[in-house]
Amino acid sequence: MSYALLTLWHDRARYAPGVLAVAFSAILIALQCGLLIGIFKISSTPIDHASSDPDSTVWVGSAAAPSVDLGRPIPTSYLSRVAGRPGVHMPEGYIAAFANLSKPAGGTELCFLLGTLLDDDSAAAARVLTPELRAALTEPDAIVCDEADAARLRLVDGGRAKINGREVRLVGTVRGVKGISGAWVFCSLYTARHLLGLLLPPDHVTYLLARCDSPARAREVARELREQYGADMSASTAGEFSTGSRVYWLLRTKAGIALGFSALLGLVVGAAITAQTLYSATLAGAKEFAVLLALGIPRRRVSAMVLEQSFWVGAVGVALAYPACRGLGYLAHRAGADVDLRWEVLAGTAAVTVGMALASGLLALRGVRRIEPMSLLR
Repeated sequence: MSYALLTLWHDRARYAPGVLAVAFSAILIALQCGLLIGIFKISSTPIDHASSDPDSTVWVGSAAAPSVDLGRPIPTSYLSRVAGRPGVHMPEGYIAAFANLSKPAGGTELCFLLGTLLDDDSAAAARVLTPELRAALTEPDAIVCDEADAARLRLVDGGRAKINGREVRLVGTVRGVKGISGAWVFCSLYTARHLLGLLLPPDHVTYLLARCDSPARAREVARELREQYGADMSASTAGEFSTGSRVYWLLRTKAGIALGFSALLGLVVGAAITAQTLYSATLAGAKEFAVLLALGIPRRRVSAMVLEQSFWVGAVGVALAYPACRGLGYLAHRAGADVDLRWEVLAGTAAVTVGMALASGLLALRGVRRIEPMSLLR
């Protein structure tokens, strides 16, 4: 065991506040980032919940559509641009558009219609739609939404509401697909066209989805379509479109900027707490460092020990934060919030937190370099 670790263990009471500060910072950063990612995962729900393999599907939409909810109608004649290419299956239409939903108890709010084919091998129908729900959606003006949205809208199974002035019937609910700016409403292509009426021109859809033989072929087809028709339509794989939708909501909307600023503020607060606590703990051991210097230990070795102590304080703090993050993430999930603590978030949090601890150690070195053994040992 290194001398730095022995010192930490011997003076654990002194360094305990530093370890707790690091743990608090790691928890704060991980939960803020996880909440941010979880919220903006909602913006790409129609893409991520499509029943086909997302890596092998090409989404064709209007030119420069930045997000799945901002696509404009495109003519179905674009089918000829995609169909017949080697390794590409017949494209299918997808309607995604905002509509006004009149609640049974009164009042109106926005919803987002998702009209697809309902075949078992459909590339667009959401995975959460069971065979029974797909069969029920073949009825004219039948809809499905998330159970949380249904409860909020006071819609019961079999209950009726109005969308764009036309009566619809709720034939079932799903879980885990709540909307970010309104309820996601699943329906058939026929129902979507009927509810949108004149808002959707004849022989138009919002997107065309084409399943390819492999992810590599999907990337090739998307690139070819962009090169040939980029002036009047967009083309990307499902993964690219999903990422683009999330980035748009995060960086180009007021809600995303506000939440991003909140996450950055959490990082700054955590860094400030960690730096101040470790700096104070290091300076509190100034006399011990003065003894080492008086014994002839080179100043560079004392500095290296300070940095090593800072590293271990950061590492122990991260180790304590990990189970706390998992526990708080579980509680948030039970409460209905999606805190996405994927391994990239946890690994990034660990790297940032340990980096902050090392930076705090570097700040403390300024005090160590000014230590004069004779003045401290009087």
